[in-house]
Amino acid sequence: MAKKKTSPKKRVSKTPGQLRQALRRTDREIVKLLNERGKQTQRLAELAEDATSIMDWHAIEGVTEQAVAANKGPLDATVIRAVFRELTSGIRRLMAPIRVAYLGPIYSYSHLAAVERFGGQVELIAVATIAAVFEAMNRRQADYGLVPIENSTDGRVADTLKMFARLPVRICGIVPLRIHHHLLGKCARQEIREVYSKPQALSQCRDWLAKQVPDARLVEMTSTAAAARVAADKPGAAAIASRQAGTQYGLDVIAGNIEDNRHNMTRFAVIGGRPAAPTGHDKTALMFEIAHQPGALADAMMVFKRNMLNLTWIESFPIADAENEYLFFVEFEGHQNDAKAVRAIQSLGRKTVRMEVLGSYAEVAPIE
Repeated sequence: MAKKKTSPKKRVSKTPGQLRQALRRTDREIVKLLNERGKQTQRLAELAEDATSIMDWHAIEGVTEQAVAANKGPLDATVIRAVFRELTSGIRRLMAPIRVAYLGPIYSYSHLAAVERFGGQVELIAVATIAAVFEAMNRRQADYGLVPIENSTDGRVADTLKMFARLPVRICGIVPLRIHHHLLGKCARQEIREVYSKPQALSQCRDWLAKQVPDARLVEMTSTAAAARVAADKPGAAAIASRQAGTQYGLDVIAGNIEDNRHNMTRFAVIGGRPAAPTGHDKTALMFEIAHQPGALADAMMVFKRNMLNLTWIESFPIADAENEYLFFVEFEGHQNDAKAVRAIQSLGRKTVRMEVLGSYAEVAPIE
C-alpha cells in the first residue's frame, strides 16, 4: 500500500506585535546573561591564585577574539568586538579601578585609540604631552599609558622614542588605528580661509589641501580636537580632525577621508601593566646603543639574520648631548621568551654599549 504523502508544514509568520514581544524577551535575556558573565568572572577571580591575571588586558583580548571567531552573523566582527570590549571593560571596573593616561584632549586620535583598547569604563586621564604620559606611569599615577609610536606617512614619533630612552617604561601592547582625517567646519568649502590641525594631520593631508583649498592658510594646533574647537567658534575656519571630534563640537563634515595615504595608520604603544604572555603571533621591540666604530652596526644587525628573526621596524634616534651617537630601535617577529629570541637578545647584549628590551606584544589587525 502506497504511503500517503504529507504536505510540508507551513511556516507561521509572526505579527509585528509578537516580534516586538520576542525582542523584549531577548533583551531581558541578554541583560541577564551579561550580569551572569560578570558574576562568573568575579567568582573565578576569588578562586584564582593570581586574581589580576583573570582580567588582565591580554586575557581580555583573547576573550574578545574568541567571541569574534564564534560569530556566525548577521552582525559583523566590528560590532561583536565593540560589545565585548565594553563588556570586559565594565567587568574589569567591578574588580578594580583602572587609570589610563593618554595624550589628550578627548576626541583626539590618542583618545580614540585608548577607548579601542580599554573601553569606556576605565578612568581615562588626558595629559598635555607625550612626556606627561610617561611621567604619569613612572610616578604610578596611572596603571597604563598610551602613546603614538609610529605613523605610516610621517614615520617615527620622536617624542615617544626620546622618553623610552629616558625612563624605564615598557610596552605591553600595540593599538594600530587607521587614521581617517575629515575636513570639519560650519561653512562651505569655498568660504574656508584657514585650516587648523595638528602638524602631523596637516602633513598627512598636504596634497589634498593644496588641490582643494589652495588659498587657505594652514594653522598648526596642539591637537586635532583643539582644532575642532577653534573651527566651531571662528567664521571661515575649518579643522582636520576625527568625525567624533566634529560631532562633539557641532561641526559638519565638509569632506571626508581626506588623508593622502588611504592606508594611513598610527601605531599606539600601550605602556605599563604586566608583560604580555606569548600568543604565537607576537612582536618584540628593542632599544640599543653601539660603539662608534666601523662595522659595529653591521655586527649588531647580523644577530637577527643568524637567528632567523624577521625585522619589521628599524629607527635611529640621535642621543642628546652626544655628537654622532645614536640609539637604534628595532622590532622583530616573535616573543622575547622564544628560544631564538633569547639567543639573539643575549648575543646583541654582548655587541652593544646599551641594550634594553622594550617589550613583547601580540600582533593586532589594524582597527578601522
